[in-house]
Amino acid sequence: MKQCSLRGVDVYPFSSADEIIDFADANKGILVAINAEKVMHATEQTRRIISDNIGYCDGSGPVLALRQKGHKDVCKVAGCDLWLLIAERFRTSKSFYIVGASESVNKAVVDKLKRDFPGIRIAGRRNGFFADEAERKALIDDIASVRPDVVFVAMGSPRQELFMAEMQKRHPDAIYQGLGGSYDVYVGIHKRASQWWSDHHLESLFQVLHEPKRIKRKIKYWRFAWWLLTRQF
Repeated sequence: MKQCSLRGVDVYPFSSADEIIDFADANKGILVAINAEKVMHATEQTRRIISDNIGYCDGSGPVLALRQKGHKDVCKVAGCDLWLLIAERFRTSKSFYIVGASESVNKAVVDKLKRDFPGIRIAGRRNGFFADEAERKALIDDIASVRPDVVFVAMGSPRQELFMAEMQKRHPDAIYQGLGGSYDVYVGIHKRASQWWSDHHLESLFQVLHEPKRIKRKIKYWRFAWWLLTRQF
């Protein structure tokens, strides 16, 4: 499968979550959720990380853009769904390392994973806050030593992508996935949009209605919408 460029951000036109998981298992790398914001705010460094790894459509904007470019079967797969499908698929055959969020949330995530996926192999866990460079390096050293098969990282973008790229240099034979705020959704801290909002490409509106402070970020999406309307992808 070949990548398709969206203004310099290379995305794979996957048609299902299973296709993404199969591809990641066969090729190993960093799963990067691509939405309008990642396309608009991409830097030379983040573009390189995405191009060298596995960018998939996590937002409606990239899906619509890829369909304009002829990929009619491409689908959106939410990262907050994908990581749990990966956990279900590999819960007893692979080991997992859980990185990110606060200490309390990180621990709650691991406890819930053990309840939801009996037999899951948790190789280690660590919150996403470092007091100094020594703590950051210690986590990378531990992952390189333990060699988990799957590493989930919830730190927000682009911090999580940059950190995963650094970890990947020490331990390349793993599936990495950046999860943003997915841990908070998983343990019930944040509410997620229902399927209706998703089907109608209105997740951003749902987020603004429930967290008005997001409007400053979302209003910038007019530029992406203009690119779609004028077919500039």
